[in-house]
Amino acid sequence: MVVRVVRLGSARAADEGTRIGTVRRPPRGVPKAEFATQNWYDVWYPNLAPSAETMKQGQEATTPAQWAAFVKKYRSEMNTPEASRTLEVLAALSQHSNFSVGCYCEDENHCHRATLRALLQEKGARLV
Repeated sequence: MVVRVVRLGSARAADEGTRIGTVRRPPRGVPKAEFATQNWYDVWYPNLAPSAETMKQGQEATTPAQWAAFVKKYRSEMNTPEASRTLEVLAALSQHSNFSVGCYCEDENHCHRATLRALLQEKGARLV
């Protein structure tokens, strides 16, 4: 059993399980009833997305120092008791079931999901 970190909208792995959208906003122009069938996500959980201000900082980051500042701020947001408990729950669930978390960004290395992957791993999650 494992967690996959995926790009939302991409084809699903055969044993991927429930797909959780860790994004601030739902996909534009897609009817809510089609989120799952179009491979966006089964469950929307914006609590693990960066705040709007932090997301903007990440999108505008063009240097390694700016990206590092984004990662530091996002990690700080994920260090709140609520977010930390959520990460612990997902890490525990990864020991017993397959599921995925994801975002829309094309490049995982320039996306909050790279940091989310690291945070889950730090909490003991089993990752692909």
